[in-house]
Amino acid sequence: MKGEEKTTGKSAAQWTDFPLHLYHHGNNDRIYEVFGAHPAEEGGAKGYVFRVWAPHAKRVSVVGDFNGWDEEANVMHPMVDGESFELFIAGLKEYDTYKYAILTSSGKTLLKADPVGFHTETPPETASKLYDLEGYSWQDGAYLSALYKGDRFTVPMNIYEVNLLSWKKHEDGNYLSYRDLAAELVPYVKEMGYTHVEFMPVTEYPFDGSWGYQVTGYFAVTSRLGTPKDFMYLVDAFHQAGIGVIVDWVPAHFPKDAHGLYEFDGQPLYESSQWDRMEHKSWGTRRFDYGRNEVISFLISGACYFFDKFHVDGLRVDAVASMLYLDYDKRPGEWVPNIYGENKNLEAIAFLRKLNEAVFKRFPHALMIAEESTAWGLVTKPGSVGGLGFNYKWNMGWMNDMLSYLSLDPYFRMNNHNKLTFSMMYAFSENYVLPISHDEVVHGKCSLIGKMPGSYEEKFAGLRAFLGYMMAHPGKKLNFMGYEFGQFKEWDYREGLEFFLRDTYEAHGKLSVYVKDLNHYYKDTPPLYEVDDGWEGFEWLAADDADRNIVSFIRRDKRGNEVICLTCFSGTDAEHYLLGVNGKGKYRVVFCSDDKKYGGRGLLPKKTFSAVKKPSHGKEYSLSFTVPKLSTLYLVRVDEPETRSDAPKKGAKMQTKGGH
Repeated sequence: MKGEEKTTGKSAAQWTDFPLHLYHHGNNDRIYEVFGAHPAEEGGAKGYVFRVWAPHAKRVSVVGDFNGWDEEANVMHPMVDGESFELFIAGLKEYDTYKYAILTSSGKTLLKADPVGFHTETPPETASKLYDLEGYSWQDGAYLSALYKGDRFTVPMNIYEVNLLSWKKHEDGNYLSYRDLAAELVPYVKEMGYTHVEFMPVTEYPFDGSWGYQVTGYFAVTSRLGTPKDFMYLVDAFHQAGIGVIVDWVPAHFPKDAHGLYEFDGQPLYESSQWDRMEHKSWGTRRFDYGRNEVISFLISGACYFFDKFHVDGLRVDAVASMLYLDYDKRPGEWVPNIYGENKNLEAIAFLRKLNEAVFKRFPHALMIAEESTAWGLVTKPGSVGGLGFNYKWNMGWMNDMLSYLSLDPYFRMNNHNKLTFSMMYAFSENYVLPISHDEVVHGKCSLIGKMPGSYEEKFAGLRAFLGYMMAHPGKKLNFMGYEFGQFKEWDYREGLEFFLRDTYEAHGKLSVYVKDLNHYYKDTPPLYEVDDGWEGFEWLAADDADRNIVSFIRRDKRGNEVICLTCFSGTDAEHYLLGVNGKGKYRVVFCSDDKKYGGRGLLPKKTFSAVKKPSHGKEYSLSFTVPKLSTLYLVRVDEPETRSDAPKKGAKMQTKGGH
């Protein structure tokens, strides 16, 4: 059989029988080692071997510039499964373009990009490119060694979500390349104090306006910014700076572009053939067939590929709700219930469980984060107990409540106080990420600072107060680029961020300093992140002070160290405010969003307060001071605390959810 003897030394059986057996049973999580185009040698001649799955095809050929796109020149041979095809072609070199010419059962010829291609032409061109993934010299060993020693649930996670194509652009409007971003984005993220970055989809896509969410190349990072090894260089640079990398990944649907997965061999193959499950109507895309073993192998391999070849730390799995529900975005009569008469997509549920099990088996410290927008239960519980097996879930309920609350004039906030507090009713039911993502700053929703009511100064004050509150609320954090210096303009994928605001206008510059200091304080303060999954790490002080738009609570780490957080969302100062504390002693304001260096009024020149024996918030002692409007304060005790019966004992065992 053509293409079997290669420099890898693997036998024909290793290359065909067993991997194909696993593939057809939905159990091959590394199909990128078999399918696609790989450097090879046969009979002393060097070239590339091609393999592709096309079970309904009458004939498959490799075409490209090297053979004048002649469908007869390089016809592929059937493999042992009778559904896949392969061919060795001598003399080809890296970056040569190619496609598969697929003769369908109806006699029509389709020109398709390689489903497992590693590199592509730059859109709007659509051909695949030959590329050797091997040979990059990684320098992130120290980062990975440190990562494997830690507990991922008890570390700080403050994510900077970024669109690599529009974070910043060259003066001529061209994109920064992956290597340009390594030189500019990495030090920026490091300086600002973020712990992770999350890239909007980098898998190849044809339409810029889809932001990468309509994928045609699941194994190819977009060539708009460089080569796969250039992308490796970017991830490596982040890791050397101690910053984790999360990639947005889209297994819910794919576009109907002619060169993509759409009816790949002339009929539904990667998409479902069932009329009610074939399309996402409002998105104009096809839905994957989660009941087909080969599709399961394809998608799971696509996920593992990014951990394996690109060393990413995690995947944010897009649009999970659209996968879970048969009636998602459908009206009555447009969907068929499952065998139990329910709207649950049983095949998608099984796929997600299998996906997470496969990823964690090979990459135990992976982050698998679900963007799941409903109240589906047990998203971050193992599949063995009925969960989906992710280790984090975006808290969309918190996001919706907070943005609704923040958009209100402070005068009306007292009647919506539950939007501030309701999240604590379910905060520990899952392992959550608190997301203020790209979706919240487009399509007329306003930028984050643009959502804030009031005067120019009040908008900045309101944003600082919210960010301080968010950083202290249980759950990991995510914010979208541009918020950190108060960009008023909504995000536009065609333009870079308006960094000139930070460098030109005092309020924007001071907000940037505030976000930087807040990020570093969070990262350096275990009570704010170490126990995000249980009441051991959180205690309400004031949850019901609706009239003054104030909430206050205590955050604790495993050793019982405490930080008190107080946020005032009111448009007026709260004079002579009594804040209940755990015992007499001195308490210092260690962080205040109203400080003048951050653009505030500096209403609290005094930073240390002595507790007095006056009951408040269920405590015997309290502090008395004026709380600045639209502000967040963090306080810590600065003298030796007395032993308290309700304080966690040192060394007490803390439970962590997740199970992976």
